[in-house]
This record gives sequence, structure tokens and C-alpha cells, in this order.
Amino acid sequence: MKTIFEDIPLQKNKEKSRFEIAVDGNYAFINYGEFGNQIALVHTETDPELSGKGAASAVIEKTLQYLDNNHIELLPFCPFVFAFIKKNPDWKRIVSKKFRGYDQL
Repeated sequence: MKTIFEDIPLQKNKEKSRFEIAVDGNYAFINYGEFGNQIALVHTETDPELSGKGAASAVIEKTLQYLDNNHIELLPFCPFVFAFIKKNPDWKRIVSKKFRGYDQL
């Protein structure tokens, strides 16, 4: 994660069903669905002002850390999250073994 994002807190916005970080009024976020002790991450997006600056990767890493800290299993349906885990295989430890693409990570 780029150092400019390290001190920015992750928010779990339950009203919008998304994890988000805010930078100068702009957002990077991941939409989620919650199923008991599992969270499905379905879509990652950044406001245009944050595009290409590493904000999407930062919100993914912060979200994965949140899930790990809270012992929540991940269902990485978002292609960007899936690719992030594939590049950083240590995060596979929080992916549900029942996830259809588990063996491809």
C-alpha cells in the first residue's frame, strides 16, 4: 500500500453496504454482501480523482485486514479483489475454501 493511504481509516458503511476510504472528499470503495460469518466483495470502484493513485489497492488491503482481524471468511467475487489476492497469495488464508474459484488463487 502506498504510504499516502496508510493513515486513512477504513469505514464500514452499512447504509451503502460498502467498505470505503475517503481522501479529500473522494472515495475508493468495495461493495459487499454479508452472509453470517462470510462477506462477499463484489465491486471495487474509485472516484475519478483517485484513479491510478493506488486507492483501490489500498481499500482492498484495508478491507482484507479488517476481515482477517474479525475472523470473517472472504468470497472474492470482485475481479479486482480476486486479482489482488492472486498477486498477494498470503491473503488466500481468509478466502472461504467453498468459494468456487478458490483453486485458481
